[in-house]
Order: sequence, then C-alpha cells, then structure tokens
Amino acid sequence: MAVPAAGVAVATGAISLDHARAEAERLGPVVGFLAAVLVLAHFCDVEGLFQACGAWMARWARGRPVRLLTAVFALASAITAVLSLDATIVLLTPVVFATAARTGVRPKPHVYACTHLSNTASLLLPVSNLTNLLAFAASGLSFTRFAVLMALPWLVAIGAEYAVFRRFFARDLAAAAPPGGEPGAAPRLPLFALVTVGCTLAGFVVASAFGVEPAWVAAAGALVLAGRALVRRRATPLTVVRAAAPSFLAFVLALGVVVRAVVDNGLAGVLGHVVPGGTGLPALLGLAALAAVLANLINNLPAVLVLLPPAAPAGPGAVLAVLLGVNIGPNLTYAGSLATLLWRRIVHQHEHDVDLGEFTRLGLLAVPSCLAVAVVALWGSLQVF
Repeated sequence: MAVPAAGVAVATGAISLDHARAEAERLGPVVGFLAAVLVLAHFCDVEGLFQACGAWMARWARGRPVRLLTAVFALASAITAVLSLDATIVLLTPVVFATAARTGVRPKPHVYACTHLSNTASLLLPVSNLTNLLAFAASGLSFTRFAVLMALPWLVAIGAEYAVFRRFFARDLAAAAPPGGEPGAAPRLPLFALVTVGCTLAGFVVASAFGVEPAWVAAAGALVLAGRALVRRRATPLTVVRAAAPSFLAFVLALGVVVRAVVDNGLAGVLGHVVPGGTGLPALLGLAALAAVLANLINNLPAVLVLLPPAAPAGPGAVLAVLLGVNIGPNLTYAGSLATLLWRRIVHQHEHDVDLGEFTRLGLLAVPSCLAVAVVALWGSLQVF
C-alpha cells in the first residue's frame, strides 16, 4: 500500500518531486544498512548461530523455567542490539519455541519475551533498529557516544521488563517441567560467524570516527558471510537478494515519502505546538510519552519520521527521548511496531494463539515502568556525559 500511496502523493502535488527525491536520498543510507544487516543476520542463521543459541539455552536451563527466561532475556537482548530486532523476531523466536518444547516448559513467557525485547532491547546501538538509524542521523552523535548515552537506559529498561515478566508470568514460571526433557547436545559454536559479527561491530566504531556510513561496514560483513555461503553452495544469488527483503526496503522508502507529504501539508505546524521544548527531565518525559502514544496510533516508524524534525533542534537528548518512546512504546499494542506484527504471524505459524487482552495487560504494566526508568536514566546519562 505504501508504494502506490507515495505515487499518489507525488502525482497530486501533495509533495513535489524534488522533495520526494530528497527524502529518498536522505533515507538511502538507512535503507542500505537495513538490507545489509538483514543479509548478515540471515547468513548467521545459515552458519548455525541461532541453533547453537537454542542448544546453549536448553543445556543451561535444564527444564527450569526461570533459568530459561533469564537465558532468553540475555540472548534476545544481545541479538537485538547487535543484529537488530528483525533477527530476534524472525530467527530467535522459532528457536525459543523449539527449546521450550525440548525442555518441556511452557513457551508463553519466553516467546513473549522475544517480542518485548525486540523493541525494548533495541535501544543500545545505532544499528539495533531502523528507528535508531533515523535518530542517529538526526542526533549528530558519533557511534560510540550514542552507545554510551543509551547504555544505562538500555540496561534499566531490560531490568524493568524482566521484573514485570517474573511477576506477570509467575504461574507459568512456577510450573515444573515434566521429567525427561532433553537439553540437547553441546552446541557447536559457529566461530566464523561470531568473528565476522565482532569485526563488523568494531568496524562500526572505527568507521564512525572517520565519518563513514555504517551501511558500508554492514555491507562488508554481509558480503563476507554471503560470499562464504555462495562458495560452499549453501546459497544462491537469489537467496541473497531475498534475504535483503527488497519489498520491505521499498516500503520504508515509500513510507518516508508519504510521511514527508503529511508533514509538509500542516502536520509540522501542529507538532510544533505539542512537542515539549528543552532537555530537562519533564521535557524528556513528555517527549517520550508523546512518541509512545504516537507509535501505537500510527506505528513507530511513521512516528519517528514525524517527530524527529521538531525534536532535533533541542539537541541529541530530545532525539534520544523520542527514540525511547518509539522503541519501548510499541510493546503496548500489536500495531505499535512492524516487528510485533511479524512476531504475531510467527506465533500463529507455530499453532499458538496470542490473546489480545493478555498482550495488552502485559503492555500496560511493562511500557510505563520501562519508559519511566529509561527516561530518568537517559537524563542522568546526559548530565554525566
């Protein structure tokens, strides 16, 4: 729907061709990075990284639900931060289902953790989420400084999420696994994939210091893993193209054009009156709350595109507060982020139902608490750094 909508916006003059082209050029590096990191995550899966994660979780938990939840939180947080939230949703969620079945524990708390952490745990690095890339470009921060400022909000938000899960799913976590659950064999660590991902992360830091777009670094990492798979005949060129999800990339570009058209035709003036000014704690809380509400009304990707222009003049603190809202806020409703919608499809494919009331009750507990502590932590980081 987004591509025809962008075409209509240009054809009717809602946005000029020059403005549409400028918006596409602005989003070009972001879309390029997204394509590269999707390929990188896909071929990490081909190398066996996620199967090794599942085997490690099963062996460490040994049928104890709380230990499994802790393992899922740790792995989902790390994978989301390093390989982006799409890897957690698409690749880790099926592994968590299989691990729960293998060890005999109830899957619900652990599967719900995947969707919540795909949003909440995507705060740490500019490369963890598409919204982060957009905020990173608007903030003027270096890669390292972005990570330093977001480290404490990331940690406290995950901690608050864990506390909510322990209380909300107390009954499921107290249910003992039946005897005979098989933890599985010792995992074979895919060293080549791990080294490639580690070098890619280091490359982001070095490239940022020299003003090089992170898309080039991600493309290099993706090329190494995809090239290895092609040489070993474990993939074809068509597989690589499909892993980059070209239809999703077209959606992102078209959505940017549509949102720019809406902003140019009056929304910018409205937001100018409602977006809080300054970077004090009350202003940051207001920005984050506004971003969270808007993310659940129109999805977090349009929300960040709409809010960044009026927030950016106040400085990087305001931009990062918007990011907290659009990353944590979507855990309240299915429509909050594309990742949550995709997670719901994957859950249904595994023949599990998602109760809307339960999902919303969990969100009503998790989102306000996580958002509040994360904003306070951001404010503290801004004072120190």
